[in-house]
Amino acid sequence: MPGTAVKFREKTDFVDSVICDDALSALSLIRSGIVDAIVTSPPYYGQRDYSYPNQIGSEATAEAYLERLLEVFKECMRVLKETGTLWLNLGDKYADGRLLGLPWRLALALQANGWILRSDVIWWKPNAMPSSVKNRLTCDHEYLFFLTKNNAYYFDGDAIREPHVTFSEHSRMMGGRNHFGKRGGTPEKGKNCGNQNLHRARWDQAFHPKGRNKRTVWEVPLSKFPDAHFAVFPEKLIEPCILAGSPDGGLVLDPFIGSGTTALVALRLRRHFIGIDCSKRYCEMAENRIREQSLVLPFSASPDL
Repeated sequence: MPGTAVKFREKTDFVDSVICDDALSALSLIRSGIVDAIVTSPPYYGQRDYSYPNQIGSEATAEAYLERLLEVFKECMRVLKETGTLWLNLGDKYADGRLLGLPWRLALALQANGWILRSDVIWWKPNAMPSSVKNRLTCDHEYLFFLTKNNAYYFDGDAIREPHVTFSEHSRMMGGRNHFGKRGGTPEKGKNCGNQNLHRARWDQAFHPKGRNKRTVWEVPLSKFPDAHFAVFPEKLIEPCILAGSPDGGLVLDPFIGSGTTALVALRLRRHFIGIDCSKRYCEMAENRIREQSLVLPFSASPDL
């Protein structure tokens, strides 16, 4: 039923709830400045009918679609903490043989509205659907944008570090692993010129012990959920956003939560959630999935609101 919230625990501010309503209306119910991170993938333009009147994605023009998303993210900025983060995935669309460039058009418009664009991530889909097109390339990537309200924001880069490549079998560094442990083993020319630790064979001091900083190309396969007849927001795409963009016990919002994957990942990673979706079917689907996981992974700590 539109406008209702499915409560899973007795919390205030719709914490650990799914609000079944359109995103803009539901966001207006949430108190300002309580959300630590927003992780979301809005409906793509002209992609799917969710059987909801005036649903986002059904606009007559791409421009109207972008304007409606900007209204939603204006409210998202209001409910986000000053130290909060936004992680936004959006797919593109062809119209009359032309790629519309919707992800970047939205990102640039968000910048104009006061958001700070910190990173653009390439989501590479190794199992992308094949395409029969003959006059252009087959697309196997989407964009994920990392945005903030302010220059000072929460970010835990250590939580998502990757294994070092330099001394592994995958290294492409000139000389490879032969430099390690050799005094003067570093070439005097190049980007490491003058680094005394490296010239003294102390490569270990030049590399973070927890791994290298996460890169901006993420290989994440498409995911499926049995009750949904199409690909859903992959958990492996959501995990780094929540781990790096919100503290333990924090509050994660998804204003287009669909089948509830963002909430499931948030609970598993010891965060609270607020979910919003206009589809009654998907709200019920999310409710069932969250209840099942909550029985397995009880999480009762109150968020710091």
